[in-house]
Amino acid sequence: MSLRVIAMLVLVAAVIVSAIGVVYARHESRRHFVELNRLTNERDNLNFEFGRLEIEQATWAENNRIEQIARGRLGMVSPGPAEMIVTTH
Repeated sequence: MSLRVIAMLVLVAAVIVSAIGVVYARHESRRHFVELNRLTNERDNLNFEFGRLEIEQATWAENNRIEQIARGRLGMVSPGPAEMIVTTH
């Protein structure tokens, strides 16, 4: 075989390997893009859920809610003036 034929075969092989590399890189890029979109959606859903839980926590921690539970479930009442003891140090 002549040097030209060998050089041509090497160049054809290099082009084929390069083309396979490009196809593989594009496939990986698409796969990573799909994963990024999935993780972005999951992050957005978790942020939404976190905000909802913060609102729920604030609702449960309101003073009037605590007072309602103390009166309703526990039968607690605020002391009257005669039942209060004030001390000074």
